[in-house]
Amino acid sequence: MSLYVVDASVAAKWLFPEEHSIAAERLLDPSHTLCAPALLPLEMDNLILKRLRRGMIRPAEATQIRSVLEEHTIHLVPLESLRDGAYRIAARSGASLYDFLYLTLAVLMDARMVTADSRFMRAIAPGRFARHVLWVEDIP
Repeated sequence: MSLYVVDASVAAKWLFPEEHSIAAERLLDPSHTLCAPALLPLEMDNLILKRLRRGMIRPAEATQIRSVLEEHTIHLVPLESLRDGAYRIAARSGASLYDFLYLTLAVLMDARMVTADSRFMRAIAPGRFARHVLWVEDIP
């Protein structure tokens, strides 16, 4: 069994067909255990709202899409346990605190964070946390 931390860029691929969606769906194999900071459902709601406001989806579709995420078993970890570590790492990197909540969880669980965020991946790749990050297309 493999343990992965799923970030919002990957979870979005389950909700909307786009580049890397097929690769992201490999995470849904029952042999994988998925977890994420408790922030994930809010990030997904924000993404759905953006698409709704831009007229890309209708209200009924938005409601249906929200329920899709709930069908997947993702263990949500309270933010309080990740906040300080994420802040320390983000303060040194200049990247988003939200991204580092996912990375901090991966480090604490000795797991790998799966991302489809190429900018974040490039920023982390040369550093000491690289072993905790996995590009979405590299999911076994």
